[in-house]
Amino acid sequence: MPQDMIGPTGSSEHLLPYADRLHAGKVLAQHLQQYAGQPDLLVLGLARGGLPVADEVARALGAELDAYVVRKLGVPRQEELAMGAIAHNGVRVLNPEIIKQLAIPAAVQEDVAQTQLQELQRREQMYRGSLPFPLIEGRTVIVVDDGIATGASLRAALVALRQQGPGRLIAAVPVGEANTCQSLRENADDVVCAAMPQPFNSVGRWYEDFPQVSDEEVNQHLAEAREASGREPD
Repeated sequence: MPQDMIGPTGSSEHLLPYADRLHAGKVLAQHLQQYAGQPDLLVLGLARGGLPVADEVARALGAELDAYVVRKLGVPRQEELAMGAIAHNGVRVLNPEIIKQLAIPAAVQEDVAQTQLQELQRREQMYRGSLPFPLIEGRTVIVVDDGIATGASLRAALVALRQQGPGRLIAAVPVGEANTCQSLRENADDVVCAAMPQPFNSVGRWYEDFPQVSDEEVNQHLAEAREASGREPD
């Protein structure tokens, strides 16, 4: 049986689980309507899983869409558990509680970070090619993921993007762990978590269909958005 979706105000506005990421994006867009039609609005989807969600948000708000690559630093042999994340421009955000609890040596942290940096660079090249990254300075930027548990990846993205001087920086997810959603307010001007169910457990629990998103799917979403806006590689 679906469970009540508890929104930021505590009201049961929708039912969980979401059917898929596209459904989640449509619901999330309803919580972001105050930004619809705003000039220079930019929606960034964390690649890969956040792109289908972000695409629906960008369509609903009439905004430019692009991808933002962040790589989770998974604990060795427990890769789904994040000890941190890395983002553009060398930004690295660590989870000191996880690192201390599991006594993860600095050398292991560095090895994982270097491996993930190579993958980050590969994906940025694959998704962007010759296109420059969109201008951030002075713009309203909404950063979208498909959900947050520890929030390491989204936090790294926010820290990296803040360095580029956005006018307003918003974090938005269809579902998130309540304490994590609250803690992200340290890094964003606004945080929109459409649902904060308890107990949370994992992001995938709140989707009926939650497959991995492929590079090909990311590029398809981006190609359609760029074609619509006339922003395509030379």
